[in-house]
Amino acid sequence: MNARSPVRGALASALTLLLALGLGLVLTGPARAATIDTNASYVLVNRNSGKVLDVYNWATNDGAPLVQYSRNDGAWQQWQFVDSGGGYYRLKSRHSGKVVDISGRSTADGADVIQYTDKNATNQQFRVVDTDSGYVKLINRNSGKALEVWEWSTADAGRISQYTDLNGANQQWQLVKLVAYPDPGYVTGDVGAHDPEVTKKPDGSYLLAYTGDNIALKTSTDRTAWRNAGVAFPGGASWTHAYTNGSNTLWAPDITYLNGRYYMYYAASTFGSNHSGIFLATSTTGASGSWTNQGLVIESNTSDNWNAIDPNLVVDDQGRWWLDFGSFWSGIKMVQLDPATGKRLNNTVLSISGRNGGATEAPFIYRHGGYYYQFVSFDLCCKGASSTYRIMVGRSTSVTGPYVDRNGTAMTSGGGTQVLAGHGSIHGPGHQAVLADNDGDILFYHWYADDGSSRLGINKLGWDSAGWPYVY
Repeated sequence: MNARSPVRGALASALTLLLALGLGLVLTGPARAATIDTNASYVLVNRNSGKVLDVYNWATNDGAPLVQYSRNDGAWQQWQFVDSGGGYYRLKSRHSGKVVDISGRSTADGADVIQYTDKNATNQQFRVVDTDSGYVKLINRNSGKALEVWEWSTADAGRISQYTDLNGANQQWQLVKLVAYPDPGYVTGDVGAHDPEVTKKPDGSYLLAYTGDNIALKTSTDRTAWRNAGVAFPGGASWTHAYTNGSNTLWAPDITYLNGRYYMYYAASTFGSNHSGIFLATSTTGASGSWTNQGLVIESNTSDNWNAIDPNLVVDDQGRWWLDFGSFWSGIKMVQLDPATGKRLNNTVLSISGRNGGATEAPFIYRHGGYYYQFVSFDLCCKGASSTYRIMVGRSTSVTGPYVDRNGTAMTSGGGTQVLAGHGSIHGPGHQAVLADNDGDILFYHWYADDGSSRLGINKLGWDSAGWPYVY
């Protein structure tokens, strides 16, 4: 992999000739130090490939290789500049906490670039040099060579190396500063929750359902102070035990108030299994013990390539009912429902989002303006403070899709525009829901504290000039 290519040989020879003739080189842009915010996280986009600096395969170990990959703004693609003094910085991975390192302190062209424990060594220090058009070069302090994508690759997993500074496009990087996300809004009382979903009651108060034994409930009169309101099924939910291995823990309820009635779709499953069922219960009050089991809506089995969990009821602008659901496996699915029964209308299963088996779940579709917005959670849930959940979105003019992200990438091909991610002591925000309230659109989600507990998160949701949501 380190063999020098003919193209490189010609460039290096030309450089040598120019220097020998005393002609030197004319810089295409000013060689000055870029302005770096050491409190921010950056994504580094290669000028040649358009792909970003990435820790291969989400590794956290010393020596793991660095590559380029299509941008997804995951923590393994986020870098913080740590000041080493003298105009040099270490590039620290937000995912692993390790820094960019030239393997073995090599000074050779083509040397491997890895991540390693931060020693503040010179082979871990880089000078940021501006070029033209808003790109920079990263020059290693130990070797004097530039960080680059080897052999001008444009492929995912293309290798990162160091090489003599030729000012090539594959040696130039755009520093994209990520938006600072707000902390969850102020809430009090009983705020422990996982997979929260909320509806507004006719009296203006709030009813929230979330994962727990027999479906846990909370209420609030002001969206700030929350109190425990018991469980939906105090007598248990024996009809779900075939999917839960006898457990009473039920997942990810979706609660909606329609036509004087509360509809709650919820999932019964076990971790790692796609032998899962989505059930429906209804109530006229929403109170603990008032819920009536309406039976199974849809199930998945080990022979299926999808998973019947994380349901979400959507009523489109024509009054049709839909249920979107799913995770991992082949992604997010959708079926049409009969409004008279709340059950399936036909046997068609649509695919509306997926990451080729990658982690995506907790779909929620919300209509705003002329679009339907599909919110999903990428990456890993349920790992306490180590959770990497983050909220993504795409949109479509049709409730059934196709949904695309801000860049036009289809959500069925892994697309998604990031709306909210972990920051500071806010870990793994996700399993989101949106509620239209008197003071605007409100985003509900769970997040993990440093002690690993899951908490209720609430923020306002705004919309930019292009119609894309943001959290504030």
